[in-house]
Amino acid sequence: MQTLLTAAALVPAGMVPASIPSPDWSGFDIPLPWGSLRIHAYALCILAGIVVGLWLTSVRWAKRGAPEGSVWDIAIWAIPFGIIGGRLYHVFSSPDAYFGPGFDGTGDLSLIPQIQRGGLGIWGAVVLGAFGAWIGCRRAGVKLTAFIDAAAPGLLLAQALGRWGNYFNQELFGGPTTLPWGLQVDADNANFPAGYPADTLFHPTFLYESLWNILGVLILLALDRRFHFRRGRLFWLYAMYYTLGRVWIEAMRIDDAEQISLFGITTRLNVWTSIFVFIAALAVFIVLGRRKDGNADSVYLPGREPAPAAAATAGGGKPVSGEADGGKPAVAETAGSGAEKDTPKDSGSAPNVTGNPVRDTDRVVSDSESRDNLPDNQNGSGLASAQTEAVPASTGGTPTAAESRNAGKSGGTETGTAPEPGSSR
Repeated sequence: MQTLLTAAALVPAGMVPASIPSPDWSGFDIPLPWGSLRIHAYALCILAGIVVGLWLTSVRWAKRGAPEGSVWDIAIWAIPFGIIGGRLYHVFSSPDAYFGPGFDGTGDLSLIPQIQRGGLGIWGAVVLGAFGAWIGCRRAGVKLTAFIDAAAPGLLLAQALGRWGNYFNQELFGGPTTLPWGLQVDADNANFPAGYPADTLFHPTFLYESLWNILGVLILLALDRRFHFRRGRLFWLYAMYYTLGRVWIEAMRIDDAEQISLFGITTRLNVWTSIFVFIAALAVFIVLGRRKDGNADSVYLPGREPAPAAAATAGGGKPVSGEADGGKPAVAETAGSGAEKDTPKDSGSAPNVTGNPVRDTDRVVSDSESRDNLPDNQNGSGLASAQTEAVPASTGGTPTAAESRNAGKSGGTETGTAPEPGSSR
């Protein structure tokens, strides 16, 4: 207890011990032969958000059965378009620094491409980013609606991390507060509002939005696991959730922004944008919920589906005639298993459509007639042919399959009975 009292006595007057301190750094320099390259913390936060958001999106995209690697093919279009759109929206919504108050021409247009200083509007990033994603999806043969459903939680997670760039830039904070989590802002910082004491604490709106977005990621994942949203409905649910929080968070900020008067109310442009986006997202979500789509689970565009596995292996060989009928062996294969060996390979044999030799019909008939005209085996007649030897005298009919195979062995020497006198081997 004594230690705590001593530490409290050492706190300088005017310093608030319970607060979020201002950052000690905003980036670092990489030395180069011609100077140095400044790496801003703001850019690192945006990059970290992109990496983590893409990771979550790729996991969800793969579970939807999407083509391997297609998430990167889409991201390479969506990310640059999103950055450009976000910057353009920021310039449009906060034009004074670039065009001067009232567009009087006193601004600095060279600041527009300097995104490392901060300033990316989420709605411009979403609109142009979605356009870039549409290009990537068309090239990959997948549906944009399926991709944005998979990407919605990852997009919200990327925003949660990217918002910390505002902390390192000491920008976009809220009004004064006495709460213990109040944000300290350096009094000599260009963003410190005029007319406030140097020890004033401000609402950390970047932290509010970051926590709101992380909670939204968990909610979206839980709802999607429960209801399996398709046709872009999870994306529109993301839009509703984000704008719902953005309205009250944006209303707390005190930085310069374009003011719009509607319905007798004057407020920031981003507040009105969030309200209108929420209403539009709710309407689209309801309309899509009433539609019926039997192919909603497929991520592929019509006509771009992958070939079935059976079709992919069909080139290895087609089943011969008879195999497709319940798996029964083809007639040609049965004949070729042993009986065809009894037939001399002469001009009387002709291949069928499958390439297997088939005995001439006339030869089969003549064989049957010759067997009917043969004398009794006991008279020792030498007119029996090699085929007749294979037929036991007791059966007087067609040889069995096993006997036919024995008859088909070299020279027909194995017949199962002793050869008759005078018969040729």
